[in-house]
Amino acid sequence: METSSRDNEVLLCGMPAGEPLYSHSARAENFYTLPFTVRRLSLSADTLNLTLRESMLKRLEPGGRLAVRGELRSFNSRRAEWPRLVITVFVRELERTQAEDENRVLLRGTLCKPPNLRRTPMGRDICDLILAVNRPYARSDYLPCICWGRLARESARWTVGERVALEGRIQSRLYRKLGENGLVERTAFEVSVSRAEKL
Repeated sequence: METSSRDNEVLLCGMPAGEPLYSHSARAENFYTLPFTVRRLSLSADTLNLTLRESMLKRLEPGGRLAVRGELRSFNSRRAEWPRLVITVFVRELERTQAEDENRVLLRGTLCKPPNLRRTPMGRDICDLILAVNRPYARSDYLPCICWGRLARESARWTVGERVALEGRIQSRLYRKLGENGLVERTAFEVSVSRAEKL
């Protein structure tokens, strides 16, 4: 398996799907959130959230394609009706490109919850994993990952605390949750794993 020198690397090529919105300030810098669309081979698309520095906004242009290198980050949001895990791509490098759509994630981390093996209504095995990936300043990102088929059955035997390397893509999916005002549509993000191994 090809590995990265870093524990958390995301490579994307695609197009902005909206306008950047102010997110927060940290260490005297302003950060913005940008919806970003990447097409799958099936021609359906995933819309992901990028977090980028204000200084990067000048590289955006209407209809322009972008190549992104960054890290997959997570944080708990308490702004909604219920706490939820927010997944975003923290952008390290951003440039204009004409390259084809790409969605690639390389992670190395520690399994922090028991794997959950289940079966889809169509009879396919699927296993949910939560991977803790360290980052500087004694922080960690807790990233939901899913494995399919043979890899799902294999990863279901892993135990909490094991170190794992995996490769996959970030996918978005819609789901509905019952809130105070009825059903609310939400988007979940997870890493769909294509290759994985214990370290």
